[in-house]
Amino acid sequence: MSSLVVRKWFASREETSIVLGRTLATPSVRAVAAAVVTNPFAGRFVDDLSPLVNAAPWLSGELAARCLAALGATVDDITAYGKGAIVGLDGEAEHAAALIHPTFGAPVRAAIGGGAAIIPSTKVVAAAGFRLTMPVTNRHDIWVFDDMDAASFAIDDAPRPDEIVVALCYATGGRPAHRTQKAN
Repeated sequence: MSSLVVRKWFASREETSIVLGRTLATPSVRAVAAAVVTNPFAGRFVDDLSPLVNAAPWLSGELAARCLAALGATVDDITAYGKGAIVGLDGEAEHAAALIHPTFGAPVRAAIGGGAAIIPSTKVVAAAGFRLTMPVTNRHDIWVFDDMDAASFAIDDAPRPDEIVVALCYATGGRPAHRTQKAN
């Protein structure tokens, strides 16, 4: 269990099966899971952010489980992932970095049986209701063009000034109607 206080959990699932009138052979499915947590460093500058770094594995494990449940796919179907965070106005981007970088990834990868590629991310400081767009890339090879995409979401009442929204995305099927190839 973590020392983070979770005020709210959020999950969404998006499935695209038709693009410009064409039915896709394989639907593109994305799920986002997010947690709204209290920022213990809101309103003050501190050098030691280890409490956030130490809480990240528990949080990312919870997000991975919730994201898998929302996705409704098997672990083998998951081709891509991404992550992001929104820090409330009394915080700083480094608070998000402490949560989503040093220790966040291992539980995310373990939940889906691994992933060799980095988990792309974004982080911002913003007010409640901000719409976060997270980059999504292939979990084994960041250069797989079919999986280069994004996932967006917003939570109307979060983050409050003393909160952080932390999010994870898993995806299957690649970008809807993908057909762009790498240049030779």
